[in-house]
Amino acid sequence: MLILSIAIQKGGSGKTTTALNLAAALHRAGKQVLLVDLDPQANLTQSMGVTDDSPLSIYELLKQAAAGETIAVEQAIVRTGVLPLIPANLELAGAELELVNVYGREQLLKQVLKQVWAQFDIVVVDCPPALGMLTVNALTASDYVLLPLQTALLPFKGVQQFMKNLQQIRQQLNKKLKMAGLVLTQYDEHKSMHRSVRIALEKMYPELVLSAEIRSNVALARAREEASDIFTYDSQANGAKDYYRLATEVAARFYA
Repeated sequence: MLILSIAIQKGGSGKTTTALNLAAALHRAGKQVLLVDLDPQANLTQSMGVTDDSPLSIYELLKQAAAGETIAVEQAIVRTGVLPLIPANLELAGAELELVNVYGREQLLKQVLKQVWAQFDIVVVDCPPALGMLTVNALTASDYVLLPLQTALLPFKGVQQFMKNLQQIRQQLNKKLKMAGLVLTQYDEHKSMHRSVRIALEKMYPELVLSAEIRSNVALARAREEASDIFTYDSQANGAKDYYRLATEVAARFYA
């Protein structure tokens, strides 16, 4: 089982949209995929039409791991659509403080996901837009991390800071963690600034900027409004074509 975190230290970069639709593309390619919502805002959970009355969330599972209790992962997985999900809720916002004194707190998500090791080929984790304890948990558990970057936001400083933090996590917590790449979102090749951002990022990180890019596409927003992935909503939309290309490129790095 491979674990892929979708992470960036900034909101509005297409993180949740990428988590959902990349997972859906990998599923369509024949992989058994589990989604994990690790963001207290629970945008992924809501995007999949899962309500707050789910019996268990990732918050309860992390608390069970911290207390050394049996981790009830199977009871937490929601299977209401194409993709199974471990949901989040607002209670997760308190986890940063609650777990601060727990021994081995960086390893809790890894303990949770060990329980479903044999059931899935890939786990896709939607991280919070900050490098706190929850994101550190995700990166400690992960084999790969993918950074979605909204082209219009000139993301250079954010990427540089994330790379520094990533290096520390590799050194101290997870030596096997690799970059799956940087993917540009809401990209418009007709805009000179977008082309300039891509060129600059390719100079800074020549082996990391993926050739697949996610173009601006209203169908992606409409799919989320319908609590659907882009393939279920409109498999012919540009968003579907882009995320399938992204899945193909990322999977090639996984299984090289």
